[in-house]
Amino acid sequence: MSLFDHVLRLGDNALILGQQLAALTGHGPVLEEDIATANIALDLVGEARLWLSLAGEIEGAGRSEDDLAFLRDEIDFRNLLLVEQPNGDFADTMARQFLFDAWHEAVLAALAGAADPRIAAIAAKSRKEARYHLSHSAGWVVRLGDGTDYSRGRMQQALRDLWPFTGEMFEADEDGDDPLPVGAAEIRALWRQRVTETLAKATLEVPADRWMHSGGRRGIHSEHMGRLLAEMQHIPRSHPDARW
Repeated sequence: MSLFDHVLRLGDNALILGQQLAALTGHGPVLEEDIATANIALDLVGEARLWLSLAGEIEGAGRSEDDLAFLRDEIDFRNLLLVEQPNGDFADTMARQFLFDAWHEAVLAALAGAADPRIAAIAAKSRKEARYHLSHSAGWVVRLGDGTDYSRGRMQQALRDLWPFTGEMFEADEDGDDPLPVGAAEIRALWRQRVTETLAKATLEVPADRWMHSGGRRGIHSEHMGRLLAEMQHIPRSHPDARW
């Protein structure tokens, strides 16, 4: 696995999740949450720009961040299956966000110490935002889990539905070549600790580890990805020479 592919994965995760959250603008349960969700979406798209620009630089084929975001086909995206899952209801959105944030912040913390100064700089900047994202999503998991019987039931079901998509975050590549020193075992332990502690506060059960979905990091996506890309890429592909 090349450095280009690893950086591309980081950019694709942020881009696709940012696109998902942006679709919720104007649909928050309260105005404050509507603004918070939109801001998190902007943070993630901003992070995606940095990673995709770096990916284009590493590739050396003249592709820009926009080329990589809008002119690739589904099979060329390397994001986790978790981030392309539908927004669903508010519990689904917050459960997806929390499971990702707990992993994302840990990865960025590790990458902030990368030998490549470009990677270290992007990770350090993005980690500051990721800390807030994690605090925000964890707070909602606790509020919903430790709320009413109804809200607890919805959050518990959201966690059960999304749990089978978490295993992919810790998969090793088949070639075993990992140019980014992120320490997968340490990140998995930290992610598990964060999830367990937060769910305990929320009086929620940690779902059982069973069969896990896989494939997004290799370009094999769920049925939701095509629709997401069609919406995201429609304008740039319909008017490729447009200037704003």
